[in-house]
Amino acid sequence: MITTLKGKRIAGMLTVLPENEYDYDEETKPFATLQTKRLKRIMGFGKRRAAKSDSTTSDFCIYGLNYMLEKGYIKKEEIGAIVVTGLTPDYFIPHVSNIIHGECDLPSDVICMDIPQGCVGFMLGALQAFLLLDVVGDKKVVVFNSDVLCRKNKEDQLTSASFGGDATAITVFEHDDKASDIYMNLYNDGKERETLIMHAGGFRMPRTPETAIPRDIGDGTMKSYDDLWMDGSKVFNFVQKEVPPMIDEIVSYANLSKEDIQWYLFHQPNKFMLQKLADKLQVPWDKVPMNVVENFGNSSGSTIPVAITGNLADEMLTGQYKCCLAGFGAGLSWSSMIMDLGNMSFCEMITSVY
Repeated sequence: MITTLKGKRIAGMLTVLPENEYDYDEETKPFATLQTKRLKRIMGFGKRRAAKSDSTTSDFCIYGLNYMLEKGYIKKEEIGAIVVTGLTPDYFIPHVSNIIHGECDLPSDVICMDIPQGCVGFMLGALQAFLLLDVVGDKKVVVFNSDVLCRKNKEDQLTSASFGGDATAITVFEHDDKASDIYMNLYNDGKERETLIMHAGGFRMPRTPETAIPRDIGDGTMKSYDDLWMDGSKVFNFVQKEVPPMIDEIVSYANLSKEDIQWYLFHQPNKFMLQKLADKLQVPWDKVPMNVVENFGNSSGSTIPVAITGNLADEMLTGQYKCCLAGFGAGLSWSSMIMDLGNMSFCEMITSVY
């Protein structure tokens, strides 16, 4: 899929971090090796945020939306739809969007929608928001990208080096007749779906005490069926093979050159993968923020907003920039978008109590 979207923009962006922060060196101290030290240097592991063991996706979403309402960043009557993307629902039923709707006392005509999605969550949420703007009149669409994949007790020890983190992003989309065109493409390869897989938790393999038992997944790494399994070499090769031509395609489709793009805002699996991706694209590293894993961990579908609010908050308030956004991972799915970002009414990162 490749398409052009007109008359729409991002009006504001908030990211909500968990309260608990963890240090890679401290977490891996019980099993520290030359390999863990090498991973830190190459992958950019540093600090990360993880939700508390009893915190849920809706906790972060409600906390963030209430903050926005209290600050006057948005009014309840301005909201026409809410979309939640992520992989960690509070329940199978009701959906997180309905929980947000009830707890924040939103009007009954607000559309509520959940989309199970991982690394491309921000991109797919944005596409859905752009489409929903055509049916909500003069109202806005609020997209929540949220996961608590890494939630834990503070005292719990890791059994393997972790790159994961938790974060929630809340982005407001609105109509703007003066906005520049938005260009977007999106691709999938379901044949490679098991490259990133969490076996247990659904109806095919319900969670049991047995699925929680760690086992060697084939490379010496211990994982249970409750954990996310990733074939790292396949993911790396997938990104290097599929993402550069996708970016080339969207840049050409927008009738631009790579030099015209001021910021490349990509999903943040690790620093090494982004460096290699930038090299293959022949894009300067300083145009590609790569420090999300170093400071917050890989928070799946919310890493693009975390990169924006963590690195470009001031710029997003005072200027406007031609940006290329891209997500890639679980599915396997990959998507990119070129749009003008900036002149937002708010662009902020806060820490929650969860």
